[in-house]
Amino acid sequence: MATGALSQQETENRLRELPGWSVTDGRLARTYRLGTHFAATALVVHVARIQDESNHHSELTLGYDTVAVAVRTHDAGGALTEKDFALARRVEEIAPSHGAS
Repeated sequence: MATGALSQQETENRLRELPGWSVTDGRLARTYRLGTHFAATALVVHVARIQDESNHHSELTLGYDTVAVAVRTHDAGGALTEKDFALARRVEEIAPSHGAS
């Protein structure tokens, strides 16, 4: 997958497909709320597995019942790329199975 930086318009178009996600401090980011600490921890482990499979890693922050995800592509000088949005889409696919909202 190419690691070229997305334009502002490309970023805005992709964000429309990911409700709840935003660009914060140059990172594609979202915070999920979960019912329990165990559910939040399970989501972190699941996201970590996806990241290892795709060789693209985000910052994950585990709270008591929250998980924050923030990602950008270091290979593209810290810009947002399609790799970031692909990771976000995969996280969106699995988050509901953990009870995340």
